[in-house]
Amino acid sequence: MTAGNLIDTIKLPFRKDKALYRAFYSIMGFYPRNISFYREAIMHSSLSARQEGRPLNNERLEFLGDAILDAAVGDIVFRHFQRKREGFLTNARSKIVQRETLGHVARQLGIDKLVRSTSHGNAHNSYLGGNAFEALMGAIYLDRGYGYCMRFLEQRILNGKVLDIEKISNKETNFKSRILEFCQKRHLSIELPLIDEQRDEAGAPLFRSKVMIEGVECGLGRGYSKKESQQQACKNAYHNLRHKKAIQKLLQERKKED
Repeated sequence: MTAGNLIDTIKLPFRKDKALYRAFYSIMGFYPRNISFYREAIMHSSLSARQEGRPLNNERLEFLGDAILDAAVGDIVFRHFQRKREGFLTNARSKIVQRETLGHVARQLGIDKLVRSTSHGNAHNSYLGGNAFEALMGAIYLDRGYGYCMRFLEQRILNGKVLDIEKISNKETNFKSRILEFCQKRHLSIELPLIDEQRDEAGAPLFRSKVMIEGVECGLGRGYSKKESQQQACKNAYHNLRHKKAIQKLLQERKKED
């Protein structure tokens, strides 16, 4: 235990929010100094709380944390992959900071269980943890500085226990590219139409897309942007093309008709 953590541990019995301090210590490996940043980081916008006339939720910290996360992960990826080119480094960073990965990190660390929200159980629930993780990065930056953000990522996240930087950087995640390549090689027509745009309970836009190959519906997906919904639809289609014989048979029949 560092000297700073020892001092913070001694102070703990005199804190009002002992349980919250302990929860963040178990996640980060160090105690918060200004607990208000961290408390705000786990407040979803659905709570409709306000402070001094402004909404009190984690959206502003999420904005800040997103920028910090991009810079810090870029730094780590740059130093880790000494011989890789810019394209690989960009893709590696993108895979680490994408919403699906951050949601996984939040679940592994238990951040999702701390999030305060009135909309548990809805479609946006899978994004609450990832958003809160970004907000947590913003809180750490404001409370402790950039160095602690780097330390947190290197020692608690990209250490092989939560995420393996080698595995995730080499993992295929651009399913849209794979589906397009699949269709081009086989001379199949493909469309990625938007089905509809809805709103979740918090008012955030929720898009639904589908993958149509030779007029056959091969996959559905949803997301909080058109691009994200298309990627999810393509991921679903990629799985179906590999494992669902009914879809494979339909495509073969359509191809013969041509």
